[in-house]
Amino acid sequence: MPPAGTLGDVRPLIGITSYARGGTRLSFSVPCEYIDAIRRAGGVPIVLPPVLGPVREALDVVSGLIFPGGGDIHPEHYGGNDHDANYGTCHERDAFELVMARAALDRDMPIMCVCRGMQVLNVALGGDLISHIPDLYGSQVIHRTPQVQAIPHSVRIDASSHLARVYGDTSATVQSVHHQAVGRLGAGLRAVAWAEDGVVEAVESEKHGFVVAVQWHPELDVYKDEPFSLFDELVMRSRTYCAARDSMSRQSPVS
Repeated sequence: MPPAGTLGDVRPLIGITSYARGGTRLSFSVPCEYIDAIRRAGGVPIVLPPVLGPVREALDVVSGLIFPGGGDIHPEHYGGNDHDANYGTCHERDAFELVMARAALDRDMPIMCVCRGMQVLNVALGGDLISHIPDLYGSQVIHRTPQVQAIPHSVRIDASSHLARVYGDTSATVQSVHHQAVGRLGAGLRAVAWAEDGVVEAVESEKHGFVVAVQWHPELDVYKDEPFSLFDELVMRSRTYCAARDSMSRQSPVS
């Protein structure tokens, strides 16, 4: 156990962008698994509703970000076409998350993206999306049940990736709930995991300290007794980011 006052005591604030307005009372929401995963990893979760305006102020406070799952990104953002399978598009959430992602990348803030979040990252960096996986890859691998529920499948992981280090292996069984995937990769991203049908299941940034995006849902495994997870890695990286930012702030002259 690190002594009091050291980096190990820091409980960094982790921003989690919320889902779009919804429900009978039009509330902003985040699945509880994300909150519990960050708390278990030693961070403090902060829900960020997708309303444009206070992006800089939010990034001044948090030390790491999660872009979670949810509905599809509107195809206008990546030059795509409407598809009958598109669902849950929200211009308000799209605009907020794309601005937030680019601003956080400019700061080299630790970022973890899940499902839709991976697609947001790719589009924010100039990439595009595959509108509907079965149209291009068929049904060799089922990435989402007809009931829109998670389904397990295997992925192959690049041995040189952050993911391989965190998972301790070059393969894993993951839980997916998606019908879209990244197509052309955004600037600075590289594919680091693939499903058996060739669908890209994870990307990482080659230009940033820790920007990892997975197409599957690691938060669904939060209640399993696992020694380490992507959420632990994010919190650890965010501690370091927080300490470096605080150090720079103390060294900056007061104007």
